Amino acid sequence: MEEALAKQTAHYRELIKEIIQFYAQRKPSVGDIETEVIFDESNDHYELIHSGWSHIYRVHGAVIHIDIRNGKIVIQHDGTPDAIAEILVERGVPHHDIVLAFKPPEIRPDTGFAVKA
Repeated sequence: MEEALAKQTAHYRELIKEIIQFYAQRKPSVGDIETEVIFDESNDHYELIHSGWSHIYRVHGAVIHIDIRNGKIVIQHDGTPDAIAEILVERGVPHHDIVLAFKPPEIRPDTGFAVKA
């Protein structure tokens, strides 16, 4: 059982990294914005961050923030124009292994995805 979970987690890591790397290639069209990719595999924490300046405004924040907890993919933030959860499903991740953490806990049962990790 532990071996299967380890294999699944390794697979999920690779999927998440592929998705983040894809979005990291899309540079913001306005401003002097840097894209930073953070892969912390030891803590299963993955982010895509933008930082810089757009005219007189400071830009800093996560575009994508995903964690893996208890064998589930926990989407903390999805600032993409696409639904990362649906991309994961298209790539074979079952709905019950995806948590939409950016949704309030009381409505998660209605999303069709996992309620908690």
